[in-house]
Amino acid sequence: MSVLICDSNGELWYTRAKELGLDYISMPYTLGGKEYFYDLGEKTDFHAFYEAVRGGKIPKTQALNPEEYKRILTPYFERGEDVLYVSFSHKLSGTFASLDAALAELKERFPDRKCTVFDTQNICLGTGIQAEYAAELKQKGASDEEILAFLEDFRGRVRTYFIVDDLMHLKRGGRCSGVAAVAGTVLGLKPMILVKDGELKVIGKVSGKRRVMQTLANKVIEELGDETKRVYVVDADCPEEGDNLRDLILAGRPNANVVRQTIGPVIGSHCGPGTLGVIFSA
Repeated sequence: MSVLICDSNGELWYTRAKELGLDYISMPYTLGGKEYFYDLGEKTDFHAFYEAVRGGKIPKTQALNPEEYKRILTPYFERGEDVLYVSFSHKLSGTFASLDAALAELKERFPDRKCTVFDTQNICLGTGIQAEYAAELKQKGASDEEILAFLEDFRGRVRTYFIVDDLMHLKRGGRCSGVAAVAGTVLGLKPMILVKDGELKVIGKVSGKRRVMQTLANKVIEELGDETKRVYVVDADCPEEGDNLRDLILAGRPNANVVRQTIGPVIGSHCGPGTLGVIFSA
């Protein structure tokens, strides 16, 4: 049985990762010329990050290089351990080319070891919820094959919806054209984004904070499969709106297990402050 790892773009809270025995790869971001590695919230000052962005600082994200991946994975292989890595979407970052290069080199040094990478085709807790359920299965004694079979089925049932407050953040990240960003900002329209097949897809536009919250709540109320399963409600430094969204969901799905969480700075670099999102399984 392999060691199960995830990455910080899956955004499971650090205490939850520790409960599950999940190791994780910290993904980098830069703010004010200084590089940071997201630690799943253990020491991160979320409000300070988003206040800096509101004040005009532009955060950037970057891929890990092959040497960093080799540094991370080598200790597992030296201990004679294989790795099962539940990763965020490969279509959303060039970092996985570096991972492939690192694994090709490590294979020469450790021919008997393997690293199986499962692409969740998602981001934020759309990835994290898959790693979470996989880790729970592992704690119950599931084999790698059983975990991978579960993930292959579960991946298509995960729903990740976001509504961003400012289109310009998506524009800087290449997720929205400049014309659309300016037009949307002037008109006060906020895009609803669905993560599907590993990509961000704009599926509609919403205006007004109240309508934003109700639109997201309705997605959960209408599409949630098992009402007792987890629903993640996330916010980018707008906790009151996130709490109101949670309450709207519980009004329609009173037995849902709703978990509140803040969006981390790597994902927040692309979506910007004021973003609201819901993650659940259909």
